[in-house]
Amino acid sequence: MIDPILIAIALVFMLAGFVKGVIGMGLPTVAIGLLATRMPPAHAIAIVIGPAIITNLWQTFGGPYFFRIVRRLWPLLLACCLGVWSGADFLSGPFAPYGTILLGLLLIVYSVISLRRPQFHVAKGKEGWIGAICGYLSGLIAAATGVQVIPAMPFIHALGMERDEFIQALGVFFTTSTVAMLFNLRSGGFLTADIALPATLGLIAALIGMYLGQVLRLRMPPETFRRWFLYSMIALGAYLAIDKIVQLNLI
Repeated sequence: MIDPILIAIALVFMLAGFVKGVIGMGLPTVAIGLLATRMPPAHAIAIVIGPAIITNLWQTFGGPYFFRIVRRLWPLLLACCLGVWSGADFLSGPFAPYGTILLGLLLIVYSVISLRRPQFHVAKGKEGWIGAICGYLSGLIAAATGVQVIPAMPFIHALGMERDEFIQALGVFFTTSTVAMLFNLRSGGFLTADIALPATLGLIAALIGMYLGQVLRLRMPPETFRRWFLYSMIALGAYLAIDKIVQLNLI
């Protein structure tokens, strides 16, 4: 018999890939958020990490700006790795049970910020040290939740890159942070043979979902889908945080 959990994982990744196909991002956010409703965040991250790296590689090398992006963003990228490694104990240490709460709150914050579309701008001379701070904070948050979007994504957006360079820059950052996470997952003992099947199945489902999402993108305004996606992430984040708070008897 086919394991119902594998079917659920395939459906989650197909949905996450579909979102990425329509709006160009969101696969780890959706997949980890949904999987975390039925398993610890560390296990969800371990399953998602491989498919996330592979699906981000096309974004990293899919344009002509790679070396220019690395020269400009190296403080962000380096600090993010340091932040991820500094938070290595977040997945298995005494604060691990609170990772789901942080993930839920992060989904809400990310969605609200994205809905409001605030316009930030970082002066050229301040990019280095502001990028380092944003990178380190993003790394710490990624170490605990697997989600790297805050505050790195608003920072990259504030640099004023043109659209194609911005999309490639996100790919470079997400690939860097997820590769850094591999060290935490390995040292924590989460990269086991047990995740090979669900991760492989998830990758296949995500690629199918991405294709379907790209087809829909040609027929549906991406902004409409993006708005409803963010509303859904607010609801999911609230559910994750409240459910875990009740389980831990924090209220």
